[in-house]
Amino acid sequence: MASSSSSTPAAVREMQRDLESQANALSKIQKDISKNHQVRKQYTIQVGENELVLKELELVNDEANVCKLIGPVLVKQDLAEAKANVKKRIEYISAELKRMDRALKDLEEKQNSKKESVCHLVWFCC
Repeated sequence: MASSSSSTPAAVREMQRDLESQANALSKIQKDISKNHQVRKQYTIQVGENELVLKELELVNDEANVCKLIGPVLVKQDLAEAKANVKKRIEYISAELKRMDRALKDLEEKQNSKKESVCHLVWFCC
């Protein structure tokens, strides 16, 4: 009987370590989700800004001068080239948003799984 009472505290300590490890992993996943939301917000703003630029470029007549800011210098750019560049930028950022959505879905699934693990450990410990 003495051996069983001495193994019980060790088992409880092991469960506490598991619980702490699972809780830390859950916390990291939640931080990754938060970071994903911040990056998605930035990409969404960039898509909106580029769509506005594209709309403005669509209003410009073919003879108008279009310039691109490169560092502190304005450089003349062909209208068709400017439109193509903005469209490519929108496509790239939109693809990144889709990638972020997939990553977010994966993180949320991992979060739910970790929450279940933590709940099972808490329930089992108590």
